[in-house]
Amino acid sequence: MAQITIWNGSSTFVSGTTPFGFYDADVDFSQSIDKFADWSARRLGYPLVDIELQSGSFYACFEEAVTEYSAQINQFNIKDNLLHLQGQQAISGSSGSSQIPLSASAGNVTHKRLTPTLGRSVFLAEQYGTEAGVGGFVNYKTGSIEVTEDSQVYDLNAFAEVSESGNAIEITRVFHDATPAIVKYFDPYAGTGQGTINMLAGFGWGTYSPATTFLMMPVYADILRIQAIEFNDIIRKSGYSFELRNNKLRLFPNPTSTFNLWFEYIVRSERDNPLITEYSGSADVVSDFSNAPYANMEYDKINDVGKQWIRKYGLALCKELLGMIRSKYGTVPIPNAEVTLDGETLRGEASAEKEALITELREILELSSRRALLEADQEEAEHLQQKLNKVPLPIWIG
Repeated sequence: MAQITIWNGSSTFVSGTTPFGFYDADVDFSQSIDKFADWSARRLGYPLVDIELQSGSFYACFEEAVTEYSAQINQFNIKDNLLHLQGQQAISGSSGSSQIPLSASAGNVTHKRLTPTLGRSVFLAEQYGTEAGVGGFVNYKTGSIEVTEDSQVYDLNAFAEVSESGNAIEITRVFHDATPAIVKYFDPYAGTGQGTINMLAGFGWGTYSPATTFLMMPVYADILRIQAIEFNDIIRKSGYSFELRNNKLRLFPNPTSTFNLWFEYIVRSERDNPLITEYSGSADVVSDFSNAPYANMEYDKINDVGKQWIRKYGLALCKELLGMIRSKYGTVPIPNAEVTLDGETLRGEASAEKEALITELREILELSSRRALLEADQEEAEHLQQKLNKVPLPIWIG
């Protein structure tokens, strides 16, 4: 049976000795990993005590620490940018692996600065355009029914059964209005055309040849005259109106002739379909947190602040692993006595250190969010303005 060796005070990293190989091709990572192993072992008590870990154990912890740091940063970035990323190209391939570099991953935005846009906000507001009839993704269609004399009630659902194969429709507009006032503008019975002719005669222009039958008037006079005609029709005549309940249409006044009545409608299945848009339902674009285009970071692009966090977190992982190993046997018998191992203590300390590091990192990230930075910039500008207000202003004497 081969003897299992423990940490002997040195190691030489070879590509492929980490569990996943995410960063093995990174020169900075390969140069740092052996230094991390030596530093961690010394922080755990070597060479005064044996460290029951091998080089591969330190390598695994270091790789996990880098990946955890990358995951925490990426989680924050996804939360901060998801609104602007939805609908964009999703990440593809085994991103962050040693076989496919990050730069080759389609759509990858790791280590990139993103510019917020209004595109997604407009996209979300399109549904209001649908209801208002001024935009959106739903097609507005037109249809007509034949109105017959002395028949006021019509079922537009019957139109849907024929034209939309039974799909429910929603009527958005009915074109049932009185004759436009402009048509009656020169109706002598409305007091407009005859009045104009009498006015021309009063100025002595009635006998001119060729006959003068028009007089240029200001625009407001035309508008007032049209308004007078409309009020006359509303008050003195039967108003053109309708009632629409459950696509049952009742017309007023009672039709006195046969004509085609036009209306606009939408198909409800289209309006209620969440996958009607270009990007909805596609597996190739960002839809949610799960496929946002963030991959494992490149180690050489992480600054020294991040690398120090990684070292501390990696040390906590090593301490946790060492505690698990030493917890297998709580005590070790020796001649005339026994030695109690500190496995549970190490595991407790490691758990607390990991939690503290994660909490610290998340707090820092929250303080650097887009909202927090804008609020800090606004506060700074207000304080600066207050400071400048105390500067004496020069007095100009003319």
